[in-house]
Amino acid sequence: DVAKVIASTPWFKEGFSFQTGVGGPSLAANLFLEKYMDEKGIKMGWAIGGICGPMVELLKKGKVGKVIDVQDFDLDAVNSINQTPNHFEMSASQYANPANKGAFVNKLDFVVLAALEIDTGFNVNVLTGSDGVLRGAPGGHPDTAAGSKVCIIVTPLTRGRMATVCENVVTVTTPGDCVDVLVTDYGIAVNPLRQDLIECLDKAGIKHVTIESLKEKATSVVKSSSMAPREAISALKSIDNFEFLVNFIAMLCRCSSHLRNRCNRSTSSSSDSSQSSSSTARSTAGR
Repeated sequence: DVAKVIASTPWFKEGFSFQTGVGGPSLAANLFLEKYMDEKGIKMGWAIGGICGPMVELLKKGKVGKVIDVQDFDLDAVNSINQTPNHFEMSASQYANPANKGAFVNKLDFVVLAALEIDTGFNVNVLTGSDGVLRGAPGGHPDTAAGSKVCIIVTPLTRGRMATVCENVVTVTTPGDCVDVLVTDYGIAVNPLRQDLIECLDKAGIKHVTIESLKEKATSVVKSSSMAPREAISALKSIDNFEFLVNFIAMLCRCSSHLRNRCNRSTSSSSDSSQSSSSTARSTAGR
């Protein structure tokens, strides 16, 4: 879906610039973008930021003009910087210094980033967990979001029993007016401030929903996974062959109990034998 969104915009053209963040979902966008580049017959002008293996492969295939590297996310990228032509290193100042008029982040067409949580105002948190404990660092998250033409956040709707899309984030790392599109496993939401992107997605036939509806869906998923024991049992009873399932679990429990008893008896026998041998040895030594 990320690649589809990118391909639907007017900035997806020969020589476009691109960056992905450190999160797994955002890095995966590199793998799917090549297909749309081939269909349109275009090449990426340059890629920056955290570089990983898939981006290096695009460079080696001639699909990217230059890779300009401020940090690496895997050994393929580390090795490439000394071996691959047009793979260059740059300083953090060149990358995102707000006092640098030529900072690369301000020349980006697209950036694809991850998030710990995002709220209905499109504010993003990548710093703290729901408990307020510091989980990591923002890196270039707010810089690239502010400087790029299109900022896309990629994140699962929920993580465990926590809703990723919520009413208010714990910590605002990147303000909502810098975030343009949210892509989740349950749908796409576009910031209402970007009516131009909404028109692009509509024209391309890409379905999208409001971020409020994604928040409601996330809440319902979390609630259903946290149901009370009686509700959980009621839900299980609706499963076909429920009685067979219960009997099967009971059999596993009996087997587990049987094995545990055997292990205990074996341990006890070994201990008795050891004590007996020790007593015999002491008796022999006494004689």
